[in-house]
Amino acid sequence: MTLEKRWNLLDYNDAAASSLKDALNVSKPICTILTQRGIETFEDAKNYFRPQLNMLHSPWLMKDMQKAVERICLAINRGEKILVFGDYDVDGTTAVACMYRFIVSIYHSEKVDFYIPHRYREGYGVSKMGIDFAHSNNFSLIICLDCGIKSVELIEYASTLGIDFIVCDHHLPGNTLPNAAAILNAKQADCNYPFKELCGCGVGFKLICALTEQLNLAADTPHQYLDLVATAIAADIVSMTGENRILAYFGMQQINSNPSAGIKALMQLSGLKEKIHITNVVFAIAPRVNAAGRMDDARKAVQLFVEKNFEKALILAEILHNDNTDRKDADKSITEEALEIIQSDPSLLQKKSTVVYKAHWHKGVVGIVASRLIEQHYRPTVVLTQSGGLATGSARSVPGFNLYEAIYECREYLTAYGGHFAAAGLSMLPENVEAFRHRFEEVVSSSIDEHLLIPEIIINAEINFTDIKEGFYNIICQMEPFGPDNMRPVFISKRVINTGYSRIVKENHIRFVLQQSNLTLTGIGFNMASKFNLLQKNLPIDIVFTIDENEWEGNKTLQLKMIDFRLSE
Repeated sequence: MTLEKRWNLLDYNDAAASSLKDALNVSKPICTILTQRGIETFEDAKNYFRPQLNMLHSPWLMKDMQKAVERICLAINRGEKILVFGDYDVDGTTAVACMYRFIVSIYHSEKVDFYIPHRYREGYGVSKMGIDFAHSNNFSLIICLDCGIKSVELIEYASTLGIDFIVCDHHLPGNTLPNAAAILNAKQADCNYPFKELCGCGVGFKLICALTEQLNLAADTPHQYLDLVATAIAADIVSMTGENRILAYFGMQQINSNPSAGIKALMQLSGLKEKIHITNVVFAIAPRVNAAGRMDDARKAVQLFVEKNFEKALILAEILHNDNTDRKDADKSITEEALEIIQSDPSLLQKKSTVVYKAHWHKGVVGIVASRLIEQHYRPTVVLTQSGGLATGSARSVPGFNLYEAIYECREYLTAYGGHFAAAGLSMLPENVEAFRHRFEEVVSSSIDEHLLIPEIIINAEINFTDIKEGFYNIICQMEPFGPDNMRPVFISKRVINTGYSRIVKENHIRFVLQQSNLTLTGIGFNMASKFNLLQKNLPIDIVFTIDENEWEGNKTLQLKMIDFRLSE
C-alpha cells in the first residue's frame, strides 16, 4: 500500500538567491537551497562548505563548565574514584566511552569505571541501582552523560551517601534542577552557550575540551573521539547545523580514515567497504549499537568503544551484530502481527490514532514497531506489551502533532509516562488499556489538524533534467553531512515522460526510464509498484526525487532516487 502524500515546495527569497548566485557562480537551484538554510553571503557559504574545527565555541561559555572542571581536578588530586554513567542508547554509550577513555588517559585506570543502567531492570537515566553500585564500590564522583537533568530526587539521594554528580545532558530541564556539583546543559534558561542543540556525547566532548585546556594537554587531544561524537550526532537525530555539523563533518572524515577499533569492527560487520556517509552510520552502525540495550545489556557497547585491539573489538562487535539480528527478527514479526490487528478491523482504519497491545511482544522493539506502523498507517501510534505486571510501551507521533501533550491528557489511566513532542514511553495497568485507547482516540481526533494525517514531502526546488550534471551533483555531495535542518535536497521535475522502458523489479520496486527535453535519466523507486499503472497511462508526470549515483560494473552514473510521482496537471 502506498500512502498519498502532500507535496510542499518551499518558498525562497529570489533576490537573496540571485545575489548568492553572483557571489558563488553556481546554479540558481543550489543557491535557492542554500538561502533556505540561512546561507546568504559568500562568507556564510565558505563556513558551510569548508567548516573548520577552530569554528567551535569555547567550552568555557557553557554554564558551570568551570565548576565541572574544578570538581574533576579535585577528584584526581584527592585520589577519588570516578564513575562515568550514561544512557543505554548510542548517544549515551558513545558519551560514556569518550569520557571514560579520556579520564583513564589522565588518571589511574583502577580509580575509574563506567556504568550503563539495564533498560528493563533499571529503566532510563540515573538509577538507584547505579547510585548504590557507586556507594558500595566507594565512588564519590559520578559524571553522568545524556541523562540526569530531571533526576532531582536520585541525585539528592546520592548526596546523602557522599556522592557528587556532574550532569552532562541535552534534554529540556524541568522546573527544578538537581543539586549537582555542576550541570552542563545549554538548554538551561540562564546558560549563554551559543549552540543549544548538542547531543549528550557532544556535551561530554565540550567537557573533555575544557579539561584538555585546563591540564595543558595537546590541543588536538579531543579529536581522537570525533568518530564517536559523529556516530552519536547521527543516531540521536539532532539538528545538523552549527557545531553538530562541524563535529559530524570531521567525525565522518575520521571514520573514513582512522576510526577507533570499535567503529572499524562495526563497519566490517555491516559490509561497509567504500567511503561511508552519515546515512550508513544511521542505518548500519547505530542500530547495531542500540540493539545491545534493546535486546540485552548495553554495557558491551561501551566495552566495544573503549577496546583498542581490533581483534577483540571484532568479537564484541559480533555480539552486537547478533543482538541486531535478533532485534530485526522481533521487529519484523511484531510489526506483521500489529498490522494484521489493524487491517482485520475496519473500525481501527477509521480512527485517527493507533493503540495495539499484545502481552508477549518484546519490550525492546515496541518503539521501532510504532515507527513502522506509522510508515503504513499514518497516525499517532502507541504499541504496548506486558512487563512486570503492567502494560508498557512506546508511542510515536506524526510530524507536527504534540504526542506528549496528548498522553498527558490520558494520565488518569497511566502509572508512568515521559517523553517529548515526537516520542514517549508509558505504562498502565492491563485493565486500563481499553479505557486509555478510547481516551487517546478522543484526544487525538479532537486536536489533530486533518492535514497532519497525510504524510508531507518537503521539496526544495524545481529543476529540469538539463540541470542534473556531475558538477551539480558534486556540490550537493559537499552539503553533507545531512540530517535535520540540513537534509539531502529534494527536487521536483514537471511534465516528465515515461519512455516505455520503466518496469517493475523484484515485485515491489520500479526501475524508471524517464525523458524530459530529449534527455533520458534512469531512477529507482522503492515500494512503488502499486503506482505502476500511472506510468502505463503514458501521460506526462511530475516527479519528486533526490539525486544519487548508481555504480554498475565499475561505471558510475547519476540516477534519480524517486520519492513520489503523480500525473501532471
